[in-house]
Amino acid sequence: MTYGTKLGLLNRFSTQPLAAIGMVLLIIFTVCAIFAPWLAPQDPATLNLAGRLSGPTASHWFGTDELGRDTLSRTIYGARISLIVAVSVVGLSLATGLVAGCLAGFYGGLLDTIINVYLTNAFLALPGILLAIAVVAFMGPGLVNVVLALAITGWVGYARLVRGQVMAIKEREFIEAARALGASDLRILARHILPNIVQPLIVQAAIGMATAVMAEATLSFLGLGVPPPAASWGSMLNDARSHLFDSPHLVFFPAIAVMLCVLSFNFLGDALRDLMDPRTHLETGV
Repeated sequence: MTYGTKLGLLNRFSTQPLAAIGMVLLIIFTVCAIFAPWLAPQDPATLNLAGRLSGPTASHWFGTDELGRDTLSRTIYGARISLIVAVSVVGLSLATGLVAGCLAGFYGGLLDTIINVYLTNAFLALPGILLAIAVVAFMGPGLVNVVLALAITGWVGYARLVRGQVMAIKEREFIEAARALGASDLRILARHILPNIVQPLIVQAAIGMATAVMAEATLSFLGLGVPPPAASWGSMLNDARSHLFDSPHLVFFPAIAVMLCVLSFNFLGDALRDLMDPRTHLETGV
């Protein structure tokens, strides 16, 4: 990265404070996820029935839940579950959508009809979260099953985005020149098309991570996420429902964690979209 590019990024963050806030929040959540065993003051699964439903104190900053478990420790460990799901879901969805979109957009014809008309429309006809609930209910709760269920429902958006980008770029002059020089289809896709469609994919992936975090919290709230005693923000909210009025801190802290994590990805997605838009560069002179 050149000095000018670094200066441009710094100028972008200085003119978009929400992007800087999103980056700081994401770094905090990433640190919590990676170093959870060292940052958590207690074991998130340790029970202490004598101290159940305790409010925030010096020994338990976020209080304790109905089983006496430390809420701060469970909130920190919840970041690990959410980020693992977000990265895994977006990675699988992007890989599947990239392959399907490239095949449909590059070759067209019957293959495009099968993928874009029949396959993607079949998935779009069903609400994504309902399809994920059905998949997890059939396969059973668990981290791997949650990732697979959300990836099955999330690849369609990437496939349509890639298809449109590939169809637009494959008609460009430099693609025709590569064909005239005898380049294979795989080389054209890998060396000439993919580098030119990576920017919108990065933006879509950032926003997709926010959606994955929210979807994982929803499944866990419904009891279809990571099974106990693993700490998940959604399952913490589900456990806190019956104590909403007598112990509101049980709802407040995991809800704030979900909100801030989703906001961090949304802020970064908006910032990346503006940063990679050539019209924004012309307006700001970056």
